[in-house]
Amino acid sequence: MKLSGLFLIVCLLTACASSGGGSEGTPEQDSTRAQKIARIHTELAASYYDRAQYGVALQEVAVALKADAGFSQAYNVRALIRMALHEDDKADEDFRHSLALDEVNSDTHNNYGWFLCQRGRMNESAKQFQMALSNPLYATPEMAYANLGLCLKKAGDLKGAESNLQRALTLRPNMPEALYGLADLNYGNGNYAAAQSYLARFSQALPELNAEQLWLAVRIERKMQDYDAEASYALQLRKRFPDSRETKLLFQGQ
Repeated sequence: MKLSGLFLIVCLLTACASSGGGSEGTPEQDSTRAQKIARIHTELAASYYDRAQYGVALQEVAVALKADAGFSQAYNVRALIRMALHEDDKADEDFRHSLALDEVNSDTHNNYGWFLCQRGRMNESAKQFQMALSNPLYATPEMAYANLGLCLKKAGDLKGAESNLQRALTLRPNMPEALYGLADLNYGNGNYAAAQSYLARFSQALPELNAEQLWLAVRIERKMQDYDAEASYALQLRKRFPDSRETKLLFQGQ
């Protein structure tokens, strides 16, 4: 699942090994074979999901739930898989089931918030992000801040978007999601120098840019009259993504 072709919401493998800062069993319960099996196979499912191997990922979740039908993170990961497969009703059901099992699971709140954002359910989405952030044990609050910022931008709340994206950067200064969001936001607002600054940091944070990111880079550098940089980004776009919508826009002179 993605926003503007960029940001996957991934259940981090480290998070899958815990409950996202949420309620955990006793040490004795955690050591049981069934729970260990559930955790291992949920981690495997998350890894396959991250590589877009959704069929294998679903098989791993099935093994996890057979071992422990009450493991919240397994439903969270299966919801992400179903989200990627556009099985929205099933994904929604799995997110809710995950939260019913562990209502303070911030990973699920964050992922469910992103799901709702992509379906245009903005008020519900914001509530889920806030619930994720209300947990002081949440290991990666910058993800919820960034996702909330991106969703507020989508809803037209640019001030709220910038505030939350900046909060994400405060927690992780080189966070690609937040840097790209701020580059895009500032470009849209006509603050081209700020957009260029965020773009430079974003470009350094990733090994390579996708078509949408390159197209934004082309337009920012064009506004800043850095024609060498514009030409460089345009060349990458043409060579690596010749059939993309962004390359077509480039050839149309937009």
